Amino acid sequence: MRAPCGRVSRPPLGTWQHGGVTSATHSSSFPAGADSADAVLLGLDPEQRQVATTLRGPVCVLAGAGTGKTRAITHRIAYGVRSGQLMPASVLAVTFTNRAAGEMRGRLRSLGAGGVQARTFHSAALRQLQYFWPKAIGGEVPRLVERKVQLVAEAGARCRIRLDRGELRDVTGEIEWAKVTQTVPSDYPAAALKAGREAPRDMAEIAQIYGTYEQLKRDRGVIDFEDVLLLTVGILQDRHDIAEQIRTQYQHFVVDEYQDVSPLQQRLLDLWLGERDSLCVVGDASQTIYSFTGATPDHLLNFRTRYPQATVVKLVRDYRSTPQVVHLANGLLGQAKGRAAEHRLELVSQRDPGPDPVYAEYPDEPAEAEGVALRIRDLIAAGVPAGEIAVLYRINAQSEVYEQALADAGVPYQLRGAERFFERGEVQKAILALRGAARSGGNDPLLDDVVELGSQVRAVLSSTGWTTEPPAGSGAVRDQWESVAALVRLAEDFARSRPGATLADLTVELDERRAAQHAPTVQGVTLASLHAAKGLEWDAVFLAGLTDGMIPITYAKTDEQVEEERRLLYVGVTRARHHLTLSWALSRAPGGRPSRRPSRFLNGLRPGSAAPGGRAGAGAGAERAPRARGRRGPALCRVCGKTLTEAGELKLMRCEDCPSDMDEGLYERLREWRAGQAKEQGLPAYCVFTDKTLVAIAEAAPSEEGELSMISGVGGRKLDRYGADVLAICAGQEPGGSHPDDA
Repeated sequence: MRAPCGRVSRPPLGTWQHGGVTSATHSSSFPAGADSADAVLLGLDPEQRQVATTLRGPVCVLAGAGTGKTRAITHRIAYGVRSGQLMPASVLAVTFTNRAAGEMRGRLRSLGAGGVQARTFHSAALRQLQYFWPKAIGGEVPRLVERKVQLVAEAGARCRIRLDRGELRDVTGEIEWAKVTQTVPSDYPAAALKAGREAPRDMAEIAQIYGTYEQLKRDRGVIDFEDVLLLTVGILQDRHDIAEQIRTQYQHFVVDEYQDVSPLQQRLLDLWLGERDSLCVVGDASQTIYSFTGATPDHLLNFRTRYPQATVVKLVRDYRSTPQVVHLANGLLGQAKGRAAEHRLELVSQRDPGPDPVYAEYPDEPAEAEGVALRIRDLIAAGVPAGEIAVLYRINAQSEVYEQALADAGVPYQLRGAERFFERGEVQKAILALRGAARSGGNDPLLDDVVELGSQVRAVLSSTGWTTEPPAGSGAVRDQWESVAALVRLAEDFARSRPGATLADLTVELDERRAAQHAPTVQGVTLASLHAAKGLEWDAVFLAGLTDGMIPITYAKTDEQVEEERRLLYVGVTRARHHLTLSWALSRAPGGRPSRRPSRFLNGLRPGSAAPGGRAGAGAGAERAPRARGRRGPALCRVCGKTLTEAGELKLMRCEDCPSDMDEGLYERLREWRAGQAKEQGLPAYCVFTDKTLVAIAEAAPSEEGELSMISGVGGRKLDRYGADVLAICAGQEPGGSHPDDA
């Protein structure tokens, strides 16, 4: 939910309220423009139209998943601007992610309301802080700290408290929570106890680290991301002249994802508003999944109490998902408890019927990942684009087994939250070429007789070596091709939304998107956590690892925490447009005791299971996958005999700490062979075999196919493709049958 931190610089423009307006939408299309105020209302359903035409006083929009909330609020702003009831510069629309803000800006611009500011809370606050700091405080704005976790580690060391990597991350999260809830270090233990926080260390120790962290920042003259909001709030509270200047500029506010506001963000919003009530909020209490960061749905649920005269509009027509997916989503919330559940929205699908959700049970996690990968391969073969498929899981640590399974199946994938799109070398090279062609204008021979913008882009990028046809395979070369292809699709969408747009216009669009880190969609299966999937959607979604202990997660102890886990699963379900698969594994490792049970949230929903309170048959109504070949009994360390559970240990068939008997020479020969294979096929090396698999092969030194097939990471496809070469190398021979001494 946070924009990337970086060094704060003074804004280059003369006024704080203006700046580059990014046109950014979902990468598949830019919305078509409207040529009049009434045209803005065309295509809206009755509830969306009510939102769009209610321009005065407080408005609360309760919008279920897939009901077109962004459409409703952008058309509301655009209708107000086009009808002359709202001045563009007087409107501030606030949301929580750069992507959402970028999408809103793009839609507003296409609807003729490009002068409206659409920003994240942090972006808006930072801009105000940069502009007013010299007047309110004097001097330069302090530098934003690049990596907060490093400073927290130093604070822990100064307090003589040693933190491992997990504790360091969690203590940093506790400090962030304390700051957005406006809790000072001395009050942290009491506040955390009252809030039911699961502290990673003794609360008094965290308070000590928190205090030292704040002192370190002061000593070094730096601020963190939470300070941006805190300092802006402080200036607006202390300097009424500055607060009035902002209130004179911004007279109408729209807040998206209002269920996710923290107490600190709400305080900032109150200061922006002053005594006025020209506020439109949009949210869904059933999608509150960030309480661990300080987010609370209370502000949304209490809106009508605070503003008794508020207009309340409910959006329940679901345009995203099939009736089958919506039925499951409604069923999940139908079992919910608590205050948020009392305000749940019953969605009504507006789409044609589709396939029923698939429930699949597997003996172990590797088998589940393999099953998911094979289903995905079948969907792609049936015509579903890889970029329209996602695998979602509860925690990021679950991604590794799916990365391996998809690589084994030859399916391209992308990790959400990995390398930023605009920082990829091939993307930078492509944008540089487009910028050069834009500067050349009509003097570039590449563009002779090429008029249409999409064709111009393809012509320019072809000169860099990019081809319109994708390369074979699914490795690095294909990944690079997909990145550039995403730019081409973006250009085509941009041209459709802005007839007559030039290459120069496109390069401005790309620069603005890069500044906002709003990337187009790359055509690879998305691997993401359920939290990271919020706000996104795909044609096909695989919800994996749905066992009790994972969702709800083990550390969800209170009723409130368990209900948030239910809402997290609800968010996952409602990401799917058409295909939805829910799966779980009965054990973690091959041969493990099948002691796991499907998530309790699925009881009464999956076929053959009993509703909550009744007796549920374990796995009833789910497809059962056969156990993987060759696996019998628990996996034991071949050195000490201990039962193995970790994925890396299972691959090596020994504990990480047990001594290795690896043949170093064999390992180096395998690495050299793998490098050649990867280069020849245009694959990253791990797609041939991962490092751990090579170590396992070098340690086992298999002499025949059966022994090689027992090594984790050597599936049937890889055995057929690489088995003969690997066995030859293990036997001291060259791949292809010759012995090195024969050369």
